[in-house]
Amino acid sequence: MPILEKMYSGSAYITIFITAEIRAGIRAGHAGLRQADEAIRKGWLREIDLEPGAEKSLFERFSAPLDLGEASALALAMSRGWTIACDDLAARREAESLRVKLTGTVGILIKAAKTRIMAPENADDTLALMIKNGFYSPVRSIKANFK
Repeated sequence: MPILEKMYSGSAYITIFITAEIRAGIRAGHAGLRQADEAIRKGWLREIDLEPGAEKSLFERFSAPLDLGEASALALAMSRGWTIACDDLAARREAESLRVKLTGTVGILIKAAKTRIMAPENADDTLALMIKNGFYSPVRSIKANFK
């Protein structure tokens, strides 16, 4: 999370639905999510509400095919012209079909390496550890995709 804080402090937002998913994950034993909860408490990862009207309508539309966290994030990104950071395949496909700007873990690691927040070798080590722990990645190396 320190790398994410350096990259996105003050410009990273989540909804109450995502916060609820994070806290449910912590209760289910996913200790790594404590870092996200701490980021919310510190305030650099900011929880915001969906605005009545268009955002809530978009959320309702997206909540049928997607989980509530992804639906709320996609509604915000589409309504406000933001980039959605998401690895969920269904949400990514929906975002792509709507031409919503999109990134994911691999994109964030590449950006961290390009901006020298993280060495490309460290980005590769991070990705390898994530894959070892069950993360699906379309690539095996950040360094190989670093241009």
